[in-house]
Amino acid sequence: MSFWRKIAGLAVRNLDEAECDQCPPGLPGEDPAFSTAVTALGAKLAKVDGEAQSVEYDAFSLVFQSDDRSEGNIRRLYQLARQTTRGFEGYARRLKNRYGSCPQILEDVLDGLFHIARSDGAVTGDELAYLEQVSELFGLSALTFRRIKATHLGAANDDPYVILGVMPDASDAEVRAAWRGLLSQSHPDRARGRGLPEEFFEVAEAKSSAINAAYGEITRERKALSLESVA
Repeated sequence: MSFWRKIAGLAVRNLDEAECDQCPPGLPGEDPAFSTAVTALGAKLAKVDGEAQSVEYDAFSLVFQSDDRSEGNIRRLYQLARQTTRGFEGYARRLKNRYGSCPQILEDVLDGLFHIARSDGAVTGDELAYLEQVSELFGLSALTFRRIKATHLGAANDDPYVILGVMPDASDAEVRAAWRGLLSQSHPDRARGRGLPEEFFEVAEAKSSAINAAYGEITRERKALSLESVA
């Protein structure tokens, strides 16, 4: 599904009034400021890892489809914006100012940018840093960015959220429930109750230890993020 169709679907959904009541009327794709900012961000992302390639414009035009009337203007703006990465912050802030009350739209834009970054076969460290900066400028949380990143690039097997089987932006209550549920399932006494061999007790103990360590890491990380947001 194209980005514009996703946006159209978002616009006609019955959303909470408090979420989008301050966003500009109409579809984002019909908002010149939105189209300009998205085009510039996509073009400057393509420049981050060196020379902007045609495959990246192809990926951009596939995800952020424009109508026939504006396609020429979009292409010219893209070609101009991709000359340098400078100035991307202003475009990201512009989108935040106009669509800050509709975070799902900003997440959709970030999804599209990840698609562009992956179009040449790999996402470089510089591209990832660019995407993280854009996410911060959008006002998205670090945990939301982590979820989006994992969606596109996968998560490491030792990621504590993978161990607990929850998304990075799951609520504290959801994280705690997952931790307690897994800990209960993997308790060595459960293995004894099922009549499993002694070797399984050691496996169960190691698994319980990993579950506790993952929960502890998430708790410490969230506490640190909370203190950073207050500072």
